[in-house]
Amino acid sequence: MRKILFIVALTLSVTMFAQQQIDEGIVISKQTMSSDNEQMNAQLAMLGDMITTTYFKNDKSRSELSNPMTGNTVFIADSNTKKSLVLMDNAMIGKKYMESDISPSDEDLDQMSIEKTNETKTILGYECTKYNVTMSKNGADVKMEIYATDKLKAISQQAASFGKDFSGFPMYMSMAIEQQGMKMNMVIEVTEVKAENVSDDKFSMTPPEGYSKTENLPGM
Repeated sequence: MRKILFIVALTLSVTMFAQQQIDEGIVISKQTMSSDNEQMNAQLAMLGDMITTTYFKNDKSRSELSNPMTGNTVFIADSNTKKSLVLMDNAMIGKKYMESDISPSDEDLDQMSIEKTNETKTILGYECTKYNVTMSKNGADVKMEIYATDKLKAISQQAASFGKDFSGFPMYMSMAIEQQGMKMNMVIEVTEVKAENVSDDKFSMTPPEGYSKTENLPGM
């Protein structure tokens, strides 16, 4: 009986902690991709599960994604200044950086529909609200189902430019992408959230030495 009560108490304490607002910490996410095209699906399978580590503190975020085939990508954003810096280092393009504004343009908003639903789901102890998002960008039509929590003050690279109709950090995101008759599915899900101190150095908006500026990066 004592063991059962201990487990219940532990579960409740974890849930209560998870529901607290976290302003500083680390989020680990897993990204998987698939396609109805056999050749593309084989290439995507070679990528495997891609892990993104997101550091956040004081309205700033830094997401890091590293993969042997695609190289290293870093996304740094400041929700106060609405500025972002993307660093990309891979064999195809070398070391490049791109600076941009994460506020959505009128053109982006015209090609985007965001519906906040009454549906909720609890993920890792966080109650999340479901959003349905459709958008057209770079010749691709995208449909998304997103479950987002308002308890994490992190910035998602995928949702950074959604505008005022979307709020929170996505704990789960399912995307169906269609471009030139080819379909691809992408799922991004948070697997771990840690509240801990993060160094301010993580959020420097100054491009590192050795990187050259570009106005366009693959996939952006």
